[in-house]
Amino acid sequence: MAEVVVIGAGVGGLACAARLAAAGHRVTVLERSTVVGGKLGRRVVERPEGTYRFDTGPSLLTLPQVFDELFGDLGAPPPDLVPLDPLVRHVFADGTVLDSCADPGEFADRIGAALGATAAADWRRLWRRAGRVWDASWRDILRRPVDSPAALAGLAWRLGDLAAVAPGQTLRGLGRRTLGDPRLRMLLDRYATYTGADPRRAPAALAAVPYAELSFGGWYVPGGLGTLADALLERCAALGVTVRTEAAVSGVVVAGGRVTGVRLGSSFVPADVVVSNVDAATLYRDLLPTPRRLTRLADRSLAGFVLLLGVAGATPGLAHHTVFFPADYDAEFDAVFGGRPATDPTVFVTVADDLTVRPAGHEAWFVLVNAPRHGVGSGAVDWSRPGLASAYADHVLSVLAARGVDVRDRVLFREVLTPATLEQTTGAPGGAIYGTAGGLLRPANRGPVDGLFLVGGSTHPGGGLPMVTLSARIVANQIGPA
Repeated sequence: MAEVVVIGAGVGGLACAARLAAAGHRVTVLERSTVVGGKLGRRVVERPEGTYRFDTGPSLLTLPQVFDELFGDLGAPPPDLVPLDPLVRHVFADGTVLDSCADPGEFADRIGAALGATAAADWRRLWRRAGRVWDASWRDILRRPVDSPAALAGLAWRLGDLAAVAPGQTLRGLGRRTLGDPRLRMLLDRYATYTGADPRRAPAALAAVPYAELSFGGWYVPGGLGTLADALLERCAALGVTVRTEAAVSGVVVAGGRVTGVRLGSSFVPADVVVSNVDAATLYRDLLPTPRRLTRLADRSLAGFVLLLGVAGATPGLAHHTVFFPADYDAEFDAVFGGRPATDPTVFVTVADDLTVRPAGHEAWFVLVNAPRHGVGSGAVDWSRPGLASAYADHVLSVLAARGVDVRDRVLFREVLTPATLEQTTGAPGGAIYGTAGGLLRPANRGPVDGLFLVGGSTHPGGGLPMVTLSARIVANQIGPA
């Protein structure tokens, strides 16, 4: 039995803690915040008309089999999931509406009805290629350690898999070669932002992302996705994990080339194993006794600008998730990755038809816009600058109004969450949603000293609820049973 300390109670940290406790280890989780969940954040607003509950992080759960496996291994049923159809309603600048769904044949038919038979045929060809990418990724990348370029190159891809993955090609290039309709190319480009990346630089292998979503479905957890953190916390408690909130770790202690524990304020917490669920860059720069430069494996991911709105009445034409695209997607990426708020951004709106998250006769809106990370210097914006957040919130609502959804006279309240907010609440440098963006190679799950491991969205295999849950599985397997 090892003494394990997990730094951070995000989904990756909690899932790893529960797995290690189930394997017989003694586990303590130290979380600097007052609540668990990390980027799977929640906000409750009490109003005269009732209570609003917002997910402030992920709003869509994909790859449900990952969570079936996790909770099955932990001896508990997974949370109830509600399938979404449409998964996402895409509204293009010319007024075209395209609803995605988890039936590949049906989605191709919807593409044909909205964009024409040629577009549907193009999509079917892309789909077959994306399926090969997904199969190779699932088999050889997502569920096993990938610690170096050599390890990535040595994976047992068949020649057909390697051709589909197309190393060196970009997602944008793949779209241009295979999709004739610019609206379909825009839809494909958007999946790069799922990993915080610019589609013009992101690898073509990210075609696996839409394949996973559109094959296995998108799901909602009644009460909000934040309840997933509650379910994991419950399993941790049942398995004997100690979870301490308001416990900010200030350093990892190393002696003789291996971890011996962590510093917690003026105290020392001994450990045989330390699992870090903080951003990899923060761990390497701030928590190790000798700061180390994390090899630049990829760009920092984009950040998000969020509005939480209480809206009176019902809004026609919205699905659970609705994306309003701009006319010029490249102008948005030029701005966001160049360090400027986009003038004409893509606007992602989530409105759950769930009476447990809103008062009757009202809507709880989560509005997300891609944004530059918080900070100073190239590629960043100082989101703490007085007046900037409020002015940009006004602008985003004006953009929605120009696209036919004007709720400004029905907004009862609004709260603004900027990349600076995310940095402050979760410790994500610059409020970057996924840590590093894009590529297949991210910081390794095994740390630079013996007994140190990394989980979460900034490490392999990447960001998003399924990926951080898989990172917990990888690390638990590396540590092994007691």
